[in-house]
Parts: sequence; C-alpha cells; structure tokens
Amino acid sequence: MVKLTKIYTRGGDKGQTSLGDGSRVPKDSIRVESYGDVDELNAVIGIARLHTDGDAEADGMLGRIQNDLFDLGADLCTPHSDNPKYPPLRIAEEQVTRLEQEIDSLNAELSPLNSFILPGGSAASAHLHHARTVCRRAERRMVSLAEVDKINEISIRYINRLSDFLFVLARSLNDKGARDVLWVPGANR
Repeated sequence: MVKLTKIYTRGGDKGQTSLGDGSRVPKDSIRVESYGDVDELNAVIGIARLHTDGDAEADGMLGRIQNDLFDLGADLCTPHSDNPKYPPLRIAEEQVTRLEQEIDSLNAELSPLNSFILPGGSAASAHLHHARTVCRRAERRMVSLAEVDKINEISIRYINRLSDFLFVLARSLNDKGARDVLWVPGANR
C-alpha cells in the first residue's frame, strides 16, 4: 500500500528523480518520459470519463484502464533486475486479454468504416480520440526505451491494444458510430 504523508521532498530540485528501485536518473531520461506520457494519458482519460453521460459500462472500463495505467507507470519506473529487492509490479497478459475482449465486444455493435474518422461527434468521443493520440505517443516513447533498456514486453502489447480500445470506445460513444465525423479526402481543395 502506498502512503504519502509529505508531497514535496526537494529530492528533484536538481533535475533528478528516483526510480522504483531507488536509483536516480535525470528527469528528462527516456524512462521518465515514458511513464510521464502514461501519466498524461491517465489524466486525459479522466477528463473523458466526465463526458460518458452516465454510461456505467464505459465508465467502468475506463476506470479499470486508469488503474492499469498506474500499474504500467509502476512497471516502467522500475528497471529490470536479476535480483530485485522486492518483486516489481508488471503489466500482465490478462490485462491485454481483457482489453481485446472489450474491443471485440464493442466493435461487434459498430458498422465497418469506409473512411477515417475525424475526432469529434460527442464530447466523450473527442476526448477519447485525444487520449488515443497521447496513448500512441506513450507507445512510441516506450518503444524507444525498449531499444536502449529492457522493459516488460507485455507492456508494449498493452499500450498498443489500449489505443485500439480508445478508438473503438470513441466510436461506440458516438451513438455506436452514427455520430462519427468522417474524413472526406480533398474536400477543401
């Protein structure tokens, strides 16, 4: 259990922060950037939840995802070690599987797309499309981190699947795709 009694520590005043294993790194390290993007994604999803208009199922799914994103942040902030002092929290395959099941369930109620979608339609959908773009950035940053340091492979699958989930849920919350705003190529030439 986490217990925060003091919010500021002054430990980062010189541009460094502590990782989950206690090691210190610059605040602009790619690892810190990775879990910082995940934190931003969590905040954007929190805003989207304010616009789900009482859809308990969508809100429940997004609430589970917000919790998963804290797990992902913990995973990313704890470097791999052959002899960890404590067992680190890692994203698990079951979390990826749950996303896939939710995507399949939501997508089964949507008509196939004939065009790309412009973010919009409903407020919830627009915020979820914003979350999807932040998710893709977090994924790119995690891939960059994986090129220079070992990370949990399942975390990459999770974040990749999450962007798909956010896209499908955005369509679902647009009256099951009826309010989707479609891209019209070259419409303004």
